[in-house]
Amino acid sequence: MTDDAKEPSHLTHLDSQGRPRMVDVSEKPGTSRWAVAEGSIHMDTATLDKLIQGGPKGDVMRVAELAGIQAAKRTGELIPLCHLLPAVSIGVEVTPDRGLPGLRARAIARVQGSTGVEMEALTAVAVALLTVYDMGKAVDRNMVIEGIRLLEKAGGRSGEWHASDETG
Repeated sequence: MTDDAKEPSHLTHLDSQGRPRMVDVSEKPGTSRWAVAEGSIHMDTATLDKLIQGGPKGDVMRVAELAGIQAAKRTGELIPLCHLLPAVSIGVEVTPDRGLPGLRARAIARVQGSTGVEMEALTAVAVALLTVYDMGKAVDRNMVIEGIRLLEKAGGRSGEWHASDETG
């Protein structure tokens, strides 16, 4: 975050009586905004090998990428107080990582608008990884999804923000 940007001292999705509300962004100017999120799913090496090879359900990584894109487009319908964003550009990559062992998901969301796209990037990663779990659960129910987090964002009044390395 830039030095001149301030963190709110209250939860912005609650009114003064503690009731949920959508944040009013109607007076905010539209700016170019983007966000990057990541996460991973850990599994047995044998499961990873099977997912890389594909199977009757298709190429797991490509299906997961498409699921992530579809989910990002529907974020405003899934998260109750999240704004509906038109014309969001979303890219999702799911790649094997033998060091886990497992798969890593990364999403980049972009929009020209009056609110950020962090939730779209995070939703894309979460659903991509859930799709991997769904497609692999027949051979490994012990898979673990973890580390879903925002890596960076830019645009709007708060400017740029980058995650600290302390969280993952």
